[in-house]
Amino acid sequence: MRRLSDPEVWREIIAALRASPVRTGLTMAGVCWATFMLILMLGFSSGLEQGAMQAVRGTVTNAVYVWGGRTRLPFKGRSPGWRVVYDNDDVAPLRALPGVDLLAPRNQLGGYRDGTPVVRGIESGAFQIMGDYPVYRDIMPLAWDSGRFINDLDIARNRKVAVLGRQVVETLWPDGGEPLGAWVAIRGVQFQVVGTFHSEAGDDGGDRAEQTIHVPFTTFQRAFNVPNQVQWFAITGYDHVSGSQLEADVKALLRHRHGVHPEDTQALGSYNSEVEFSRVRKLFTGIRGLTWLVGIATLLTGAVGVSNVLLIVVRERTREIGVRRAMGATPWSIVAMVLQESLVMTGIAGAVGLFGGLLVLQMAGALIGPDNPSFGVPRIQPLSAITAVILLAIAGIVAGLLPAQRAVAIQPVDALRSE
Repeated sequence: MRRLSDPEVWREIIAALRASPVRTGLTMAGVCWATFMLILMLGFSSGLEQGAMQAVRGTVTNAVYVWGGRTRLPFKGRSPGWRVVYDNDDVAPLRALPGVDLLAPRNQLGGYRDGTPVVRGIESGAFQIMGDYPVYRDIMPLAWDSGRFINDLDIARNRKVAVLGRQVVETLWPDGGEPLGAWVAIRGVQFQVVGTFHSEAGDDGGDRAEQTIHVPFTTFQRAFNVPNQVQWFAITGYDHVSGSQLEADVKALLRHRHGVHPEDTQALGSYNSEVEFSRVRKLFTGIRGLTWLVGIATLLTGAVGVSNVLLIVVRERTREIGVRRAMGATPWSIVAMVLQESLVMTGIAGAVGLFGGLLVLQMAGALIGPDNPSFGVPRIQPLSAITAVILLAIAGIVAGLLPAQRAVAIQPVDALRSE
């Protein structure tokens, strides 16, 4: 069998393809378009996945948040409709639960998205006010601009100190200036700024974090007259502990402590970041699978076109193939000849589609930019590019199999009789 490095082989392949340039061009365009679309789909789905991961960046993916709601079922003589309120005595039993790594009791002024007026001199704004323990910085990592977070001395001594998000600083210091050491008033209570931060999360949660002011949990309870109240808990488990199991154990304990019916799903609200993170992962796994499925199907369609063209080429070259057989060409050499033509057609068309797709992704990445909060830079992973090349080779082989079998089946005597 002659190798592709042999110039004579290339002359024969080019001559065969030039015999009908329109037919060959349209067929190769199909393979080129299939490869081009596969690369684009892989690249843009990768960018979409990056955007989704950007949204949860800066958050712990195995955290569980639990808060109180209103009961729906009567239990132990109590009518439904009363609100579950946690207290300081819940902290120690929760910390003792097997599997609990970090536990942060939290309080908040107002509701989930309600802002509380904060004043600095003549400047003011409405922000979320959170009462926190130092451990919360390990549950919700923050990127520091200056200063520090709440520490144990702040908790022990009920210090009136505050940690401000970036958007709080921009609102209260519109002309710039150093917030550290300054004082802000929250409901008439003065707090000294000891730190500023920003969030690396790329979604709405990042904006909410940057519109937040953190104060010591104990100071919050005293200053705002909630001496024995915990609105919700932020909890993380050890690496070997399932987030779903941790959530179930925490809620079971709190139901027992506060006399809530075991089947009352409305009384205790919760959010499990591990479950949500897993859903995102599964979603993009499905998108990648669908992308490959569509891409492979499109490539196979292009391969069918190549196969049809080669069948026509084999019929047109029946006499030539018969002469080759009469002169002693082996069946394998005939098969190799057809497969080489098939691989060259798919290879050239696929290479054009591959590099065209990479060029479009490069241009799209430059337009989107690296700092887009909702969409990452579209790119192809090296493994995906290698897989695409392997698929092209397989498509070329598959496209040439049937024409090669037809060519081998040609008998020299019959071929020589044909016109």
